[in-house]
Amino acid sequence: MDLVGDYRLLAGRVAVWDALNDADVLRRCIPGCQSLEKVSDREMTATVVAKIGPVKATFKGAVTLENMVPPESYTIVGEGKGGVAGFAKGSADVSLVEDGDGTVLSYSVKAQVGGKLAQLGSRLIVSTSRKMADEFFGTFKEIVEGGGAAAGSPGSADAGAGAGAGASPSSPPSSSSPSSSSVAGSSTGAEAGSGASSSFAGVELDAGLAEAAKAQALSDAPHRVGEAVSEAVHEVEAEVESAAGRGFLGGPVVWGLAALGVVIVVLALMS
Repeated sequence: MDLVGDYRLLAGRVAVWDALNDADVLRRCIPGCQSLEKVSDREMTATVVAKIGPVKATFKGAVTLENMVPPESYTIVGEGKGGVAGFAKGSADVSLVEDGDGTVLSYSVKAQVGGKLAQLGSRLIVSTSRKMADEFFGTFKEIVEGGGAAAGSPGSADAGAGAGAGASPSSPPSSSSPSSSSVAGSSTGAEAGSGASSSFAGVELDAGLAEAAKAQALSDAPHRVGEAVSEAVHEVEAEVESAAGRGFLGGPVVWGLAALGVVIVVLALMS
């Protein structure tokens, strides 16, 4: 398997060379790398978890740097064994060329795989290798061009916190701080409210669930109407009995006929 590529980095050639020889930088860049230790200036040992198609294995191997011409080029020779998954070995020629305010890194890889890995086919192996290479150099580019800012950010944050702590005793309290805090609280509440409302944005209602809820509501409607009507009839009966007892408008016979008429009307409405 042969793999060739190049990347332009916005960093000086010496800085790129130093990063390529930094075990910590390489460990952060290699996809699936669990450990990378520098045995000597030209030897490293590594443990990498890699997944190629359906095969996932832990590879343990050694890397040797040869043909070193600082800060221009070197050759990486390595071999890793993944147990029953098989093995991988090969070499990569890496060269650095200055390009204005940047550096062009070029590589040419020649590798060989065996065991179950070899049964997966060259197309899958090449595509996976190219993906891993893109991940490696993408992370490497961020580290080199960032000048180690990511690694130094915690210390900078601590320094800023320390400076703020040292300045607070000498600075007098501000009279506007209560209003500022109230404004901050208001803005926080507004943000929380907007976050609560926006959390439902884009949620689509399931049509099946909506129809089921509608059908259930319609099926329950007659029962609820019946209960309401029954309660109304009981109230009318109570009023009728009370009025009949008082002899109002003709006594019990008239009110009994009125109650019967109300019941007939209610039954007609329910049917």
